[in-house]
Amino acid sequence: MLPQELIRKKRDGGTLDAEEIAFFVKGLADGSVTEGQVSALAMAVFFKGLTVAERVALTLAMRDSGDVMDWMEVEAPILDKHSTGGVGDNVSLMLAPALAACGAAVPMISGRGLGHTGGTLDKFDSIPGYQTQPDNLLFKKVVRDIGCAVIGQTGNLAPADKRFYAIRDVTATVESIDLITASILSKKLAAGLQGLVLDVKWGSGAFMASLEEARALAESLVLVANGAGLKTTALLTDMNEPLASAAGNAVEMQNAVDFLKGTAVDNRLWDVTVAQGGELLASGGIAPTAEAGAEMMREAFDSGEAAEKFAQMIHALGGPVDFMEKCEVYLAKAPVQAPVYAEMEGVVTAVDARAVGVAVVALGGGRRAAADVIDPSVGLTDLAGIGNTVDADAPLAIVHARSEQEAETAAVAVRNAYTIGAAMDVADNPSIVGRIAP
Repeated sequence: MLPQELIRKKRDGGTLDAEEIAFFVKGLADGSVTEGQVSALAMAVFFKGLTVAERVALTLAMRDSGDVMDWMEVEAPILDKHSTGGVGDNVSLMLAPALAACGAAVPMISGRGLGHTGGTLDKFDSIPGYQTQPDNLLFKKVVRDIGCAVIGQTGNLAPADKRFYAIRDVTATVESIDLITASILSKKLAAGLQGLVLDVKWGSGAFMASLEEARALAESLVLVANGAGLKTTALLTDMNEPLASAAGNAVEMQNAVDFLKGTAVDNRLWDVTVAQGGELLASGGIAPTAEAGAEMMREAFDSGEAAEKFAQMIHALGGPVDFMEKCEVYLAKAPVQAPVYAEMEGVVTAVDARAVGVAVVALGGGRRAAADVIDPSVGLTDLAGIGNTVDADAPLAIVHARSEQEAETAAVAVRNAYTIGAAMDVADNPSIVGRIAP
């Protein structure tokens, strides 16, 4: 079998069978397929597309290019989620322990920030001592004993995807829904999951700007995941404003702790977290329906059991035993904290969520280059949401910065991200706008 013949076949609109796709993916993993050949196939797929069968075959082949985790020693259903990325999206921090409190096992393998979006691992790095890269023995022990562990990707999960993505990134083929689908799902399947919920976002702060694009991706993901044997549903969620009232790393961790304790809960964040949990509990057979699962999630939060699971997980992975009680002591604080006021009184009618995320990156809360070191203390809190009134007593946000100058620069960016008008101009923006089921 020759790589160039497979490229020619796809270039001319042909369909590759599972054996041909497996051959190409093997070459991706062992380097026998050149970078030029990978680029050519990616471009051919970009223009000609893949059938559902091809997408399933590519996903499974990339899953099998490295380790596939097994959870034979864990009796609970193995569940997880994936988000396409957003601003103020710290759902994972509350979702994992709540699911564990409901009887699920959640081996959550998460990523770092990408572009203007925050990364779950960067948030956990703000906790002193917490290990985001434990060895597999500790990872499995924490999942077995506590029910959840949030860590980074291990070195040999879907290695073919890692090389494929790096080449796609520099050949303008990242946007292919077919290849995005295989990339996301190969890693989730390699984690040994039995149930998955997808949070596919659309709007100003999402990678998919339109609802139509988000729906197309969600439908592809659900179709292929279930075709590969992983029970999966997807929620379409609004990212035309930050999901939480905080954006940054330590500030989003504090936001999550407040949520888990019940001392301060953002409504949109609550809705998305509870809905995702309900979907997963139904997929795992713990609840008869997603609605019943959502009620179980509410009880896990209201009873404090989710908060207790979170505290246990933090300590088991190296964090402070009293983190939940004294998180304000452990989380880094920026030396400058300043309110940002709008230039006019009124009601927030629109937010450029991407601009808010970029402002956090500029403060040092994200990466301009891969090697950049993140400052966990910086970010934005008390972010005004659409429909909120802003005036001399109610700011748009509070900036957490390293210097007065950086705070002033961020303030300008935040003001530019907000549109202020009258209450009658506020559009209804439900946090969940659709559901995709098998």
